[in-house]
Amino acid sequence: MTLAVDLVADLGEGFGAYRMGDDEALLSLLTSANIACGFHAGDPRIMDATVRSCVGRGVGVGAHPSFPDLVGFGRRAMDLTPEEVRTDMLYQIGALHAFATAHGTRVAHVAPHGRLGNLVAVRADYARAVVDAVASLDQTIIVLAQDGELATAARERGLRVGIVGIADRAYRDDGTLVPRGEPGAVITAPDEIARRTVRMVTEGVIRSVGGNDIPVECDTVLLHGDTPGAVACARTVRAALVDAGVEIAALADVLDRNARRAAA
Repeated sequence: MTLAVDLVADLGEGFGAYRMGDDEALLSLLTSANIACGFHAGDPRIMDATVRSCVGRGVGVGAHPSFPDLVGFGRRAMDLTPEEVRTDMLYQIGALHAFATAHGTRVAHVAPHGRLGNLVAVRADYARAVVDAVASLDQTIIVLAQDGELATAARERGLRVGIVGIADRAYRDDGTLVPRGEPGAVITAPDEIARRTVRMVTEGVIRSVGGNDIPVECDTVLLHGDTPGAVACARTVRAALVDAGVEIAALADVLDRNARRAAA
């Protein structure tokens, strides 16, 4: 069975007159999009336009909810209760759901952003709060996560999980990401990112900062669009995957194939 992977990027992360990244160029390379829902970036006009563009390109629409941290771009820790996390998730996913419905599509997945995305991998209470929000809204929504508490909680509730591989971020030996504030946390060389991506998808491993090959599942590859040269890097990664015999496919199709492969 041919290996397949979804390609996703964070889109709609401007606000008002400010824009971040070249969303239109990235859309030609993607099969899924994580769309900012207003708490770390995004506003009603940007959300509407981004969903419209995704529908026009056949790209799957996903919610990218975060801590309510517009000033810090959702990358600062906040001392929220699990109930606040749950209701903040519902608020943001619900907002994107409205735009998706208006454009004749649906929210296909949810991928927590930034500091919240890091914390749900290790905090069971936050992970359960996110899962409670998703499950109460639509149990067909796929949860995108790294291996950790969020993936575990989602599976326990019967939700489908897509494991995210992040080739342009450094991994520790325990499988967690090196925080952005530390040296070497973000990898910028396109050829290196492409090599790491191909290994993740075809071999299921990635080289850690400790110099070890650690296991990393990968249903979808996250392509960051807010770094210099991001579009060219995304093209390099996609081309390297295709050259390695990997099919670029929609997230739900990838999960179906991986489930069949596991059952075989």
